[in-house]
Amino acid sequence: MVPDVSTGSDTRGLIAYLFGPGRRDEHTDPHIVAAWDMAGAPDPGRNPEATYTQLAKRLDAHVDLRTRELGGKKPSQHVWHCPVRTAPGDRYLTDADWAEVARRIVHATGIAPEGDEKACRWIAVRHADDHIHIMATTVRADGRRPRTHRDGQRAQAECRKIETEFGLRRLKSGDLTAPRTPAGAERAKAERQGQTVTARHWLRERAYAVAAAVHNEADYFTVLQSLGIKVKTRIGPETGDIIGYSIAAPGDTNAAGEPVWYGGSKLAPDLSINRLRERLPDQEVADRPRHVADSTAPWRHTTTAIHAAHTILDSGDDAAAQGHLAAFGDALYNIASATTSPHRTELRAAAMEFNRARRSTIRADHQAATAVREAAKELAYASNQPGGLAIALLFATVHLARAAAKWHEQRGHEQQAAAAEEALRHLQTVYQQAAAPVLADLARRAPRATTTRRYEQDVRAALPNHANRILTDPNWTALTTTLAHAETAGHNPRRLLAEVAAQRELDSAEHPAEVLTWRITAQPNRRTQAARSRSTISGTPPMSATPHPPAALVATKPEGNGRRR
Repeated sequence: MVPDVSTGSDTRGLIAYLFGPGRRDEHTDPHIVAAWDMAGAPDPGRNPEATYTQLAKRLDAHVDLRTRELGGKKPSQHVWHCPVRTAPGDRYLTDADWAEVARRIVHATGIAPEGDEKACRWIAVRHADDHIHIMATTVRADGRRPRTHRDGQRAQAECRKIETEFGLRRLKSGDLTAPRTPAGAERAKAERQGQTVTARHWLRERAYAVAAAVHNEADYFTVLQSLGIKVKTRIGPETGDIIGYSIAAPGDTNAAGEPVWYGGSKLAPDLSINRLRERLPDQEVADRPRHVADSTAPWRHTTTAIHAAHTILDSGDDAAAQGHLAAFGDALYNIASATTSPHRTELRAAAMEFNRARRSTIRADHQAATAVREAAKELAYASNQPGGLAIALLFATVHLARAAAKWHEQRGHEQQAAAAEEALRHLQTVYQQAAAPVLADLARRAPRATTTRRYEQDVRAALPNHANRILTDPNWTALTTTLAHAETAGHNPRRLLAEVAAQRELDSAEHPAEVLTWRITAQPNRRTQAARSRSTISGTPPMSATPHPPAALVATKPEGNGRRR
């Protein structure tokens, strides 16, 4: 059950909308189901002689008194409006049920506390099976304004109780950190234009993807414009610095043909200019030359950083953990951008779902998560996708998403935990589809029996407490091939097993051989490292990475004048 509190100043206009046909003829049988005084509230939906003006005058009776006290000036924003909607699939509620819902919400929000004879006047209008609109004028009979502080949160809390008592689907409680929901007019506009998402939603996802990939604030605006998005910045009069910005989707205009602008903070709390600056490095850091050791380095670095982030979630440092979750949200966008397989759509869906899990009321320590964010930015500019390393990275994201859901759940962040679970489902789907053929191929290319027996001895020596589970794991054969590759790359198998097992406990791993396979895959090639080290000492520097826009972002050009994909 979802309440949505807002305020305005036009009593009669709202009444005309509530009892009218609706914007798309969706209002059927509008009528009052509850009111401050059912006998004294004219119902234009049931009484042919009742008019909008009569109902408005009855509701505004106390407002008129207050207006005279103020010398002919009406109180500001004195019209209180709260639609309440059941979730899809909920049972049918009768008029009596909705009347009880309305009375409980006006009581909980302070509009009309039970037993208060001088409370505000209000009505509840039903014009569809699944929702009502509660309307009130916020001036009491004694001339005072009601105490409606945090009325939205109080309405949410009461709806959670009503869901339990009425046997309805229990929704997740919010904490005011969710992005703004598109208004009905925005959704209707998208439908008319044949769009699957609103302009607000489309811009928000592009802004997140760009912010995840760029290295500084200037590049953020430049890349947005390269995607056909209009950018307007707000300059401080004293400092001359940017103090805010707004963006508009290509082809999205109002009735006058002007662009429809959305401020960064209106798209999402962490897309405001100040929150972006917390995550983006300053210009001096952004301008430092970057070097890549080899084309697989970004994949290895990101996998290692995500493994480290998993450890931070267990550390008890909530600010650092929240910072790592925000950085992980950026990493998911860049993983999707760097992936060339058919799984890109599923990965983008995971990134979009995780957006709700990347912030909470806990203030993030973004500096603590620099390693994850910088590794993910390397990935956005990666030129190729190494198969095994890409799957090792996917495996790491699955486990971090699961840990994020648990972390939020332990702290009572219901919406964030649910979002992390949704992202986890997408990531699991991608991992299972991508990993199965690779693990099968590794098993097919297993080394000969004598080598396998030697690796078995290495496992028993390095990991005696886990040896039996590893050796009976269905993925043990794939692990032997991975160990053979690592040995060829210059690693000592026994020492390598001990090192990767120490990265994180194996007790909770359902398939420990599979875990070890991907941890070992993410290890660098020792022989290549040694050769590169000798080359650097002899005077040949590592190859410098030429900065260029992430291909996946630049390629996302707007089609025509809309946001069609």
